[in-house]
Amino acid sequence: MEKTIDLKKNIYELCSQYPEVLDIMKDLGFADISPAMLSTMGRFMTIPKGAAMKKLDLDKIKDEFVKRGYSMIE
Repeated sequence: MEKTIDLKKNIYELCSQYPEVLDIMKDLGFADISPAMLSTMGRFMTIPKGAAMKKLDLDKIKDEFVKRGYSMIE
C-alpha cells in the first residue's frame, strides 16, 4: 500500500492515518508538536500552515516525506 500525504488534510488526520508522521514532523523542526496538540491545533493545522508559522521550507519538508517513502498530493 502506498503512503500518501495530502497537504490539504490536517495534521490530526495525517497522524491518525500514519502515526509515524508525528516523529517525522518532530525531526523536521516541529519540535513542540505533541499528542495533546494534535487533539486541538492539529485538527485545523495543515503541514503548509505549520511550515509557514515555523518559517520552515515546505519544499524540504515534502522532499523528506518523499525520501521516507511517501507520495505527496497538493
